[in-house]
Amino acid sequence: MNKKELRIKYKELRSKLEVDQIDDLSLDISNNLLKLNIWEKSFYHIFLSIQKQKEINTEFILHILQGKDKNIIVSKSNFEDNSLEHILLTDNTVLKLNNWGIPEPVDGIPIPESKIDIVFIPLLAFDQEGNRVGYGKGFYDKFLSKCNPQVIKIGVSFFSAEEKIEEILSTDIRLDYCVTPLKIYDFNT
Repeated sequence: MNKKELRIKYKELRSKLEVDQIDDLSLDISNNLLKLNIWEKSFYHIFLSIQKQKEINTEFILHILQGKDKNIIVSKSNFEDNSLEHILLTDNTVLKLNNWGIPEPVDGIPIPESKIDIVFIPLLAFDQEGNRVGYGKGFYDKFLSKCNPQVIKIGVSFFSAEEKIEEILSTDIRLDYCVTPLKIYDFNT
C-alpha cells in the first residue's frame, strides 16, 4: 500500500479504539519497551499524545523515564517550516495544547538534537523493513536527520507491521525498532 492509503486505513482503525483499549494497549507497549537494552542512556525524546488522534498514551513511558531519573525531552512544533524545537521536561514545565491538539511546552531549556540518545516516534503505520508512515508533514524525518547517527529510533504502534510501504523517499528515516503490544520488531539485523 502507499502512504496515503495507509494513513486512511490506520486512522480508521484507531478511530474504533475505546479509551480503555488505548490505555491497555499503551501499557502493554510500555512493558515491552522495558525489554529493550536502551535504559543506560541519558537523553530520551518522547512525543506527548494527541488524544483526539487516539495516539498511544505516552504517560506510561513518561513514568518509566521519570522512575529511571532520565532527562526527558519534548518538542514544540513550528508549522511554518515543519520543524521541532526540543525542550527539557522539568517539574516546572508548563504544557499547553496548540491549535492542532498537541500538548507542548510553553517555554523551557532548549536541548540540541545532538544530545538526544533515544527518540520514541509516533506513527500511523510501519513495515517489516522499519519504514514508517506519519501524518505526512515530515516533522520527524527533518528532526531525525539532525540527530547524531547513533540515535536510537523507536516507533510505537498499536498495530502489527505492514509487509511493505510503497513510495519510500530518500528523506524517509527508518526505525531501529518498533514496539507493539504483542511484539518488538528489531530492524538492526
